[in-house]
Amino acid sequence: MNYFEIFDIPVQLKVDKADLPKKYFELSRKFHPDFYVNTTPSEQNRALEITANLNKAFKTFQSPDDTIKYVLQLKGLLEEEEKYQLPPDFLMEVLEINEKLMDAGDSNETKLNLQSAIDNLQSEIYEPVKKTVEHYQDGVTSEKELLQVKEYYYKKKYLHRIQQQLNGMS
Repeated sequence: MNYFEIFDIPVQLKVDKADLPKKYFELSRKFHPDFYVNTTPSEQNRALEITANLNKAFKTFQSPDDTIKYVLQLKGLLEEEEKYQLPPDFLMEVLEINEKLMDAGDSNETKLNLQSAIDNLQSEIYEPVKKTVEHYQDGVTSEKELLQVKEYYYKKKYLHRIQQQLNGMS
């Protein structure tokens, strides 16, 4: 049973978090292991397994990046520890930002400029996949579109690392 099946929602790249907590607590109560102490060992194990997966699913759905990663893995398009080759032009942009980051020192103006560059690049890489991410339909969205989302996912990971470095300088 995948995470979407547990929550009884369609597979999607962008989960609406509005009803998620309510559904999470409802399912947590329903499958809480304490309610299965007087049942068979297999029913107890099933409740434990569902509860564990429910917790993982809820955590995954809280993060847009983790949700994208999960769907790509579900579709067999992303593997753990995969060595993904990003386009050279993107890597050059990231390298330039990294160099500026190393030279930034304590300059708030430089940090603001770097933040702006990161934000602009983030918007730039999201634009081509925005429609796919926001309107994904299982069985309708093509593999080609999902592979574009995969590239976006890896680019975003790069930017996230730079963002963490910049935040660490503050």
